[in-house]
Amino acid sequence: MVDGHLLCVVLPLLFSVATDSYDLAVREIRDEFGPKVRIERVSGDLGRIVENGPSIEELADACIAGRIMFIRHLTVEIASFGVDEVPPAHELAELVLAELPRHPQQLAVQTWTDGAGTGGSYYHLLEEALGARGIEVTRAGQDFVVSCFVGRKTVVLGVNRLEDSLSDWPGGRMRLARSDERVSRSEFKLEEAIQTFGLRLPEGGKALDLGASPGGWTRILRQYGQEVWSVDPGALDRRVTADRGVHHVGTTAGEFFRRNQLRFDVVVNDMRMDQILSARVMLDAVPHLRRGALAIVTLKGGGRNQLDAARRGMDVLRKEYDVLHARQLHHNRNELTVIAEAR
Repeated sequence: MVDGHLLCVVLPLLFSVATDSYDLAVREIRDEFGPKVRIERVSGDLGRIVENGPSIEELADACIAGRIMFIRHLTVEIASFGVDEVPPAHELAELVLAELPRHPQQLAVQTWTDGAGTGGSYYHLLEEALGARGIEVTRAGQDFVVSCFVGRKTVVLGVNRLEDSLSDWPGGRMRLARSDERVSRSEFKLEEAIQTFGLRLPEGGKALDLGASPGGWTRILRQYGQEVWSVDPGALDRRVTADRGVHHVGTTAGEFFRRNQLRFDVVVNDMRMDQILSARVMLDAVPHLRRGALAIVTLKGGGRNQLDAARRGMDVLRKEYDVLHARQLHHNRNELTVIAEAR
């Protein structure tokens, strides 16, 4: 308090990205909230908004709506320490509880490191400290999330509401189980999109998978109860074609559209082509879709102007679709996943 007035302390915001996309995320933030936003780089995939920035709610809204596409996870920083200066566990618990509106019965604690590690020792440290205060600690599924990033020189602690965090995984790094049934790595991308955005595929719907070979996305669509038309001149995995709910059409998307008489509830596209060409294929699909049909497409990127190219692809999609979400997910590489509805 100064001269009888309370000081309002604005806490820094932390955002997680793919390492190669950090500069793109910074550009998006400044495009959305102004050039005076001051940002610091904490690590390869973690940035900190320290001045002239938005609220966590405003930043989350921009990310959820797809206006900012390269941020995967958000939290509000409450403390930062040198790796040799981390306070005792009970003090960490006090720091966390001081930022919450009430004493919680449950909290999620999520830890991650500079590399591929999970920061498990810090998870157990926080779990024990919060447990001593009567709080049940889980790794996900709670209204409030405690985030702990462990760098080479710094440990950063954050707290955020789940609804403003973008992902219920540490730093947005979703871990999906591998199984013998998988036919391609690309399946992870579709699974992550469905879970991250809470997508509901219509029960007993008809789905169109463009560029389906070898059938990974088709297999996931079948798991969600869709009858799938898989369009690709290439072969599908035998485990996929053995499913009677899969119809492999061994031709190009253009030839399929010239002959097709069906209407689809869902269309997905993971084809290897640039953003604009892929978006145009999605426009060609519109006459074959029911109104409000769900569309999931990856816009491939790379190069110096990845953000501009992605925005051009999105502009093409918006001619016939309402874009709901657009984000570079953990299982994306140089690409974005876009969720839209056909008009």
